[in-house]
Order: sequence, then structure tokens, then C-alpha cells
Amino acid sequence: MQALNIISAEHRGMWRLTTALDSISREMQSSGSHGGASVVVMMLDYLDAYIDRMHHPKEDRYLFRLLRLRAPHAVAAIEKLEAEHEAGPRHLAALRALVFSLAQGNQNDRAAYFEQMARFIDSLRTHMRFEETTVLPLAREVLTAEDWQEIDAAFLDNQDPLFGVHARAEFADLRARIVMLAPEPVGLGSAAIANAQPDAKRPVLEIRGVTSHYGRIQALHGIDLQVGEGQLVALVGANGAGKTTLLRCISGVQPTGAGSISLHAADITRMAPDKRVRAGICQVPEGRQVFGPMSIEDNLRLGAFTRPQEELAHDMERMYALFPILKEKRLLPAGTLSGGQQQMLAMARALMGRPKLLLLDEPSMGLAPLLVEEIFRIIGNLKAQGITILLIEQNAHAALSIADIGYVIETGVITLSGPGPELLNNEQVKSAYLGM
Repeated sequence: MQALNIISAEHRGMWRLTTALDSISREMQSSGSHGGASVVVMMLDYLDAYIDRMHHPKEDRYLFRLLRLRAPHAVAAIEKLEAEHEAGPRHLAALRALVFSLAQGNQNDRAAYFEQMARFIDSLRTHMRFEETTVLPLAREVLTAEDWQEIDAAFLDNQDPLFGVHARAEFADLRARIVMLAPEPVGLGSAAIANAQPDAKRPVLEIRGVTSHYGRIQALHGIDLQVGEGQLVALVGANGAGKTTLLRCISGVQPTGAGSISLHAADITRMAPDKRVRAGICQVPEGRQVFGPMSIEDNLRLGAFTRPQEELAHDMERMYALFPILKEKRLLPAGTLSGGQQQMLAMARALMGRPKLLLLDEPSMGLAPLLVEEIFRIIGNLKAQGITILLIEQNAHAALSIADIGYVIETGVITLSGPGPELLNNEQVKSAYLGM
């Protein structure tokens, strides 16, 4: 099933690109300029190379063809996706024409461009979400070992002229140009477009010199940690190292002895826990801690207790799209769910608060390996959507493999920090946490 990992990874890349397109378009709209048009054109070219000439053909020729044979009841869903694949190039061509017109100063096309761009981003995200929650789980269920052998061989064929190494080099070059030219925080801003939003450079969470005690026992010894906008930061360490204590300090249920905690540059060190929730900090606690006698739907409503009532229905449907099993069982008591399903409910409950910072405390604890893989796939999807995440985890390999930045904590002290992939290859981390 290696093909599904490739598809999901490509979806994450596309989601990040739609986030970048949305950011640049919003900046163009608010500033009244068309300075971002050239980068938008490059992004549309990239999507053409990445999606319509590489990603979609693989799905149509191999995965969808065999799914038609194994799951006749899903033909309508597959045909829907194939029709959207076929329409993709037309939508991109129409958008490209509008942005070219905008770049030439034709103000008459401004409203049409922003409207069509918003519609395009929404439709592409809906397409990917439908595929991830409906078609890919079905493929895992119905396709045979022989089917996967054929599909995986095609997806991994680097010599294929359509989507082999040469095609990958083509969109890799486009991607590098986008990263160089796109404005901060989307890219490096080598050719700055308008003005990047100043707040984008500020960390969402900044912890400086934080200590904490349980009676006479000091659990944290001057912790320094930072989480940037849209980052997934992982804090890994052994049991009892101080990981959960730090999360409790961030959410306000454990007092800090010294140091400071800032959210979007505002000091929240002495702020009450409920006010931190209203400020945008939502936590998925260790051990899930769902309200067992209450229905799944009521658990979700509790997660949104700070939100306007009229927004709940829309967000409830969003959670059901992300976690379909919850919709299927929404009227049942939460205590009847399996451990993995309760973890999904705990995550959905936190997301109902529309967090500016999502705290995940040991989400893989007590779960079977297949469920751990699914939970981390979901976390990866949340990261791709631009949600800022602080992940606390004993499973160092799983956490660091998806983290932008990793921190290693030992007996209340940060001993190592750096990019997640770098820490994965650190000999000290390998020895202590990866069993290598």
C-alpha cells in the first residue's frame, strides 16, 4: 500500500500550496496591489505539473481502475473524482487568464479573480478531503495483494516518462522558484511582494525560563521553547521527563514557579485556564478523557463552549468529514468507542474550539500500531491545513518524522533541539529513544 502513502504525501503538498495561494491572494486583495501575480502564475504552473500531469493520471490509470472492479458500489464516487480531475486543467487555465489580466492592470477582473481563486481552493481541498476520507479507506479494505503489487509498482516507477524522475525534476524546479520568490511567511521573500503581514514572523507560543514544582520536587528547570505560526513542534522524552507538566503549565492548570509564557506576544503566565481557551489554546489531554456517558455529539459541543452557537453546525460537519466514524456513531455514548475512536473524538473536540494553538498530549498512547499510524496521518493532515501544533509524544520516531522542529526533554531540562529530521539522525536520540 505504498501508493497510498505517496498519494497522502502529495495531498499534503497540495494543501500547503493552496494555503500559500490563499495567503498571497488575501494580501493582494487587502493591499489593492497585483504584485503577487507573478508568483501566483508560477504556483498555477506548479499545480498543472504536479496535479494534472502527474498526480491525477496515476490515480485514474491504476488506483481508480482497480477500485471500479473491486467495489462496484463506489463507481459513482470514483466517477465524481475522475470528472473533477478532467475539469482541473480548465479551471487552472481560467484562473491563469484572470491573473495575467490582473498583472496587466485590468482592474475589471479583480473581483472575478478573487472569487474564482477562493472557489478553486475550496473545491481542491474538498476533493482531497473526500478522497482521503472515502476512497483511500475503501482501497485499503477491498483491493487485493495483487492489486497493490501493480499499483505500487506504477507509483514507484521512477523511469516512467510521465511522472518519473524527469517529471519530478520539472516540478521540483518550479517549487524551488516559488519558495525563493514568494513573500514571507509563504516563502523566502527574495523578491518581496507587497508587505508580508508583520505578525506572521512572531511565534505563536514562546516559553522562556519556565520552572514548575510539585511540592518540594522541581519538575521543570528553566524550559525555553518556541512554536511558530503553522509549525508542528514535537517535544519528546521518556516517561516522567516533564512533558505533560509543561503542557499543563501552558494550559494554565499547573502553576509556573518562574519564567514566562507568551501567546502571540501577549504574556499569559498568570492568565486563568478558561481565558487561555478563549485566547485560542486547546488541549487534547493524555488518555483522551472523553465524557463517557455523554453522546459523541455532545462531547463535540462541549469543545466549542466558547464559540457562537450559530457556528457549531458548520464545524460539526467539518469534524464529521475529518473523522467519518464519529458521524456514524454520533448519537452513541462516547464511552462505547474504541481507544482509537476516542482519541479521534478528543482531537475533534479540541478542534471545535478553532485553536490558534493545538496541544496534543501523547496521542498514540495505548493504541495498536495501525491506529498509531492513522492518528499520525491525521496529525499530518492538520499540519498541512496550517494548524499550529505542539505535540508531546514518547514515540520519538513518529513525532520527529513529521515535526518541523523537535525538542528533547530529560528530567525537566531541554537537552537537544533542532529540525525534526535532523534529530531523527542524531546518535544520542537514536540511542535513547529509537533503540538504535
